[in-house]
Amino acid sequence: MLKVGDKLPQFEGKNQDGEAISSSKLIGKKLVVFFYPQASTPTCTVEACNLSDNYSRLEEAGYQLLGVSGDSIKKQKNFHSKFAFPYDLIADENRDIIEKFGVWQEKKTFGKTYMGIVRTTFIFDENGVCTRVIEKVTSKTAAEQILEG
Repeated sequence: MLKVGDKLPQFEGKNQDGEAISSSKLIGKKLVVFFYPQASTPTCTVEACNLSDNYSRLEEAGYQLLGVSGDSIKKQKNFHSKFAFPYDLIADENRDIIEKFGVWQEKKTFGKTYMGIVRTTFIFDENGVCTRVIEKVTSKTAAEQILEG
């Protein structure tokens, strides 16, 4: 998994509208990249809505936001439209970005072991250097966790 001091990995992905988002265009402003397991699921919805509800506070603190999951563009579009998120969601179906950040890991739920996205938030400075990694994201207070850093 990416750690504090690491540089923002080079990547390009498609957002909910099918538009290309390149990591090289994200340098110059503080960046929050949050990974979530699946669009429109209860916990992921709570997290994404908390970030949306607090978007102006995050923006005032100088942050730009980007959500990433392994969902299709269509699923991301539906999720984005339903809640009118003010930030982009990347559809990373081939897990290129997910793998570069190291969040595709073994998980356990109800005694079952499987591979999946570990809910994680990465914060980068204006130069693209990772300044914080939030591994224990609390969906209901995701924005507070970012702002308290």
